[in-house]
Amino acid sequence: MSVEPWALVGLHANVRFVVLAEASAGLLPRLMEPFARRDLVPSTFEATHAGAQLRVEIAMQAMPAEMVHLVEGNMRQVVGVTSLVRSAEITGSVRRRAA
Repeated sequence: MSVEPWALVGLHANVRFVVLAEASAGLLPRLMEPFARRDLVPSTFEATHAGAQLRVEIAMQAMPAEMVHLVEGNMRQVVGVTSLVRSAEITGSVRRRAA
């Protein structure tokens, strides 16, 4: 019996990253770099300075789903990041892929 291959195509995520980090002058561009490398533009970018810490919230609508974990991993590696929380809602459709 021949099984047709299936693929998930057109998957996108509405994603929000909340980052806590040590306040430093170069932190914000370093957090934007994983997006820029993939030619992605976040929908919102908000930073709040409280004492020696920054709280940065970055949200993006319709981010390609396969890039969410890559961007998250890159941001976790940024020097000074102490915490990163991600929430994502994956949307998309299932279509047949030609064999």
